[in-house]
Amino acid sequence: MSTQPEEFTYAASGVDIDAGERAVTLMRSAVARTNRPEVVGGLGGFAGLFRLDVARYRSPLLASSTDGVGTKIALARALDRHDTVGIDLVAMVVDDLVACGAEPLFLQDYVACGRVVPERIAAIVTGIAAGCTLAGAALVGGETAEHGDLMGADDYDLAATAVGVVEEDSVLGPERVRDGDVVIAMASSGFHSNGYSLVRRVVDRAGLDLTGTPAGLDRPLGDVLLEPTRIYALDCLALVAELGVDAVHAFAHITGGGLAGNTVRVVPDGLEAVLDRSTWALPAAVSLMESSGVPRAESERAFNCGVGMVAAVAPDQADAALALLAARGVPAWAAGSISAADGAASARLVGSYR
Repeated sequence: MSTQPEEFTYAASGVDIDAGERAVTLMRSAVARTNRPEVVGGLGGFAGLFRLDVARYRSPLLASSTDGVGTKIALARALDRHDTVGIDLVAMVVDDLVACGAEPLFLQDYVACGRVVPERIAAIVTGIAAGCTLAGAALVGGETAEHGDLMGADDYDLAATAVGVVEEDSVLGPERVRDGDVVIAMASSGFHSNGYSLVRRVVDRAGLDLTGTPAGLDRPLGDVLLEPTRIYALDCLALVAELGVDAVHAFAHITGGGLAGNTVRVVPDGLEAVLDRSTWALPAAVSLMESSGVPRAESERAFNCGVGMVAAVAPDQADAALALLAARGVPAWAAGSISAADGAASARLVGSYR
């Protein structure tokens, strides 16, 4: 008596090709809206093509940045809201690019998931496309990988790489920073995409309700925690375009490591950045974390504490920089200054929050 061998299919192994193709169909129009004139071809090719007009530049340098969203995704899953983490993803890479003065040109994303749910994947990529629009970058392609035997059905993770361009003689950084520079702080929109392992632990251990509105907040905690990251790329580029690199010396993207830990990355040896807490108020959501058990020193290392980007600007151009940011709708203020100091570069916070 013969027996038929078991038939194996890719879908039964955890990879649904049809679902992946439907996800591409759902996201196609959102991706198309990010196109720049330099994009060649469309979604569906094996590689993204971008025609770089080298005649526009004297000595162009390509810049690249890669990052992800981290465990903020766990909150998106818990609340079943997936349309904002894509904005976070874009912000993490393009705001790193602009720190050296580079204009973001294009981005490619990578979505790994346990199971392709077309509507969920489309929501994620629609958010990525929205972020690209805010950054002026084209979304020229990406990859969705279904890992059914490695990840839970509702698990997913995100990563992206962005490429930008900057003139070689216009690269920003510590080499340009001078004694007397004013440190301008640009307000964050929330926790952005850093510190969420700590945030989630506090929420769990303190029994905080994501659907409730704790004292001090004006909306449910889950909404506050999923607020997408502010994208500063075009605002920073506008500062440089308007004031020039003789006035705008450096940007620091405030991510993991906190305000002091990231600001010091653009301070040269022999100088220090002194940032005065009294120039802004600690966000209510950070105060909630602290009242639930996070020490101040730890919150200032793990969270941005209200500042998502800083610029080191020549003192005679600080007012002009603040006026330009205000006109662009970016809350900003003079938070401190650069001064001479002995030894290695340093950055520190002084004073008390308002």
